[in-house]
Amino acid sequence: MKRVLLTTVIVAFATVSCKKGITDQNIDTKSATVVPAEGLFANAQRSLSDQLASTNVNTNIFRLIVQHWTQTVYTDESRYDLRTRLIPDRFFQTLYRDVLEDFADAKRVIGSDTRKSAGIKANQIAIADIMEVYAYHMLVNTFGNVPYGEALNYANITPKYDDAKTIELDLLARLNTDIAALNANISSPSYGSSDFLYGGNVSAWIKFANTLKLKIGMLFADSDPAVAQANVLAAVTAGVFTSNSDNALFKYLSATPNTNPLWVDLVQSGRNDFVASQTIVNMMNGLNDPRRTFYFTQVSGGYSGGVDGQGNVFSSFSGPSSIIEDPTVANVFLDYSETEFLLAEAVERGFVAGTAATHYNNAVTASILYWGGAAGDATTYLAQPSVAYATAVGGGTYKQKIGQQKYLALYNRGFDVWTEWRRLDYPVLSPALNATTAIPVRFTYPIKEQNLNGSNSGQAAAAIGGDLVSTKLFWDKF
Repeated sequence: MKRVLLTTVIVAFATVSCKKGITDQNIDTKSATVVPAEGLFANAQRSLSDQLASTNVNTNIFRLIVQHWTQTVYTDESRYDLRTRLIPDRFFQTLYRDVLEDFADAKRVIGSDTRKSAGIKANQIAIADIMEVYAYHMLVNTFGNVPYGEALNYANITPKYDDAKTIELDLLARLNTDIAALNANISSPSYGSSDFLYGGNVSAWIKFANTLKLKIGMLFADSDPAVAQANVLAAVTAGVFTSNSDNALFKYLSATPNTNPLWVDLVQSGRNDFVASQTIVNMMNGLNDPRRTFYFTQVSGGYSGGVDGQGNVFSSFSGPSSIIEDPTVANVFLDYSETEFLLAEAVERGFVAGTAATHYNNAVTASILYWGGAAGDATTYLAQPSVAYATAVGGGTYKQKIGQQKYLALYNRGFDVWTEWRRLDYPVLSPALNATTAIPVRFTYPIKEQNLNGSNSGQAAAAIGGDLVSTKLFWDKF
């Protein structure tokens, strides 16, 4: 009798449940079936920032390549070994899978959202696209030709590689479209707190997009001056960064898992893998640079750097400063100092009117102030014949003067230092001790791409002149 009763209860329950719908019982009410666009956007920003900020040798070795830091026990990465840890593979995968895919998904979700106004949707899509432009710009500047037009399509696992210059020109066109689409004069205009750079401030994004346009425009300075001048002039006319308050900063938190990856790599790990490179330390010592105290620790009452490519005793050399090891230290995407250096160069090239020395002075001053120095420190520093624009580098060319100071100002931004060193060719760097190759001017294509998309990656390698770390990209003419 009990069995019959139990069966009756089960049948009755099933009958009632069917009225609601069997599929409804399979819905996990605590898990979203559609990820909100704001979450996708925030995750992509975070992934991109982590990639730029990290010093994990599996992920980001740009500080080592440009000789801002060097290693202590392990020296492979300081000697430009890109293969042992599959560094190109990780970089490529992170930007496509964790960054670009999420930005693209955010745009798709926004486009189909019927609850948002057309103005808010336009702003959100434009800002996500600006971030896509930033990420693709990094990929092109790392590899050369990369998947673009056929990228981010799950149905096509073997996308073709597009010409690097063609991609960069399209990125400039996309920025123009995005800038035109942005409207700061609407309520609740953007992502709000899900935007870690500007908190949804559309006016700030317009200025960021113009400054990024200036930066990409200057990439063409040696290879296509007409394209460079047209875009630089348009960006400056529309309005680029004018102070440190414009800086695009990803601000980390003090508690895990939201700290800067540098803290994880340098402090939480308990490891002592990195010291300052003698290349940057010797340069700063020779210039009495006031930023040394913000960049590095002291050893024996001064600043001393290790030999690149050699195993260095951690306690014998300056290491990353307490500022760098702070879990909340911000990662810089784009800043005012960089903007002023670009403008100084643009004046020298005749792209815009103005005085190169003024922009140079503004750039150096902005960097010193950003790191914690005083205006007087900047004035004293710039007054030295070895730093003053007219006499710096023994009265060298504008590329030498700007290149040296930009190399110093972009500290802790290894990728951007690498790009500017390749573009300006200054300062002159010597290969690390026992280097496996010349200092890389590009990354070789990922091994996974060679195995799974061999035909397209092979064609791309042939098109750029060979899949070598010594193959210069289209803009790297000298």
